Amino acid sequence: MGLIQRPAPGRGVPCRWSSQFNVPPSALFVARPVGVCSMMKLPVQASAEGPDAALVSGSVPSSFSRPCCLPRFGPRQIRAESAMVRRYNASTGAAPFDSLRVADIGDVNVNLYNLPDSCRLIRESYQEIVASGCVPLTLGGDHTITYPILQAVAEKHGPVGLVHVDAHTDTGDRALGEKIYHGTPFRRCVEEGLLDCSRVVQIGVRGSSYEPDPYKYCRDQGFRVVLAEECWWKSLVPLMGEVRRQMGDKAVYISFDIDGLDPAYAPGTGTPEIAGLTPAQALEIIRGCKGMNIVGCDLVEVAPMYDVSGNTALLGANLLFEMLCVLPRVETM
Repeated sequence: MGLIQRPAPGRGVPCRWSSQFNVPPSALFVARPVGVCSMMKLPVQASAEGPDAALVSGSVPSSFSRPCCLPRFGPRQIRAESAMVRRYNASTGAAPFDSLRVADIGDVNVNLYNLPDSCRLIRESYQEIVASGCVPLTLGGDHTITYPILQAVAEKHGPVGLVHVDAHTDTGDRALGEKIYHGTPFRRCVEEGLLDCSRVVQIGVRGSSYEPDPYKYCRDQGFRVVLAEECWWKSLVPLMGEVRRQMGDKAVYISFDIDGLDPAYAPGTGTPEIAGLTPAQALEIIRGCKGMNIVGCDLVEVAPMYDVSGNTALLGANLLFEMLCVLPRVETM
């Protein structure tokens, strides 16, 4: 792993640094377009051995909600936009790179012609990541990937709590006869006992439906469903206080579908729904997860084809940074 340049303490000049920690290089000394296009320009390595947290992408070609929807290219665009993410979170005081070893460990190799086999490949890759003691932060890709990831996470930690931000509950049973696709991951997780249903919260849900009560399945399982209407024009800090108490000290997974946000802020996604959350509310949700026993995170459904300005991918990159900032053992400045 190469050495990273950073300013010497108390001085404005670069120096060579060989600490155990990796940090994003400063644009004051290294031009943003320079180097390998890794997440936050962090070092790239082939496995999860060594880091405390690993940025990894898993992407499968199963989104068919809009013609030619291509969320499988989302990780690539998120990585490109993440060059704008800096080292410190000046708003919260979090300094994740001062206390965690973080690296980009690349992409899971999937089978483009066989979705169940892709899920197997993702599950096996994440079993290795989780077994290494590394916390995975995943760049999607569509929401199908959360199912095999949670298979691997729950194998180690048991049924996990879930903070799920999304316009949709993703608890459908079938589409076109298939049981695995981006609208079914959390029903499959329930069926396999991967979730602690008393500790599942879904935030930002909204939109038209094919059923008169599209949230009945979730509520029957014991999920807390927070509709987007309940979030309009208000801070979500009080809600997240309740969520922290609900999650307790047991393992929690964060799954953030970018379509949870209003398409005015995040148009680059396959299944946009009007009247969604704001970026400020997204920050309140993620920052409100600080103190939870977070064992993994994902940011999914960025579709660059519909992201002309790049703002959706930039937003996704910043939300992943915010997730990194609330992991256990993150220091403050």
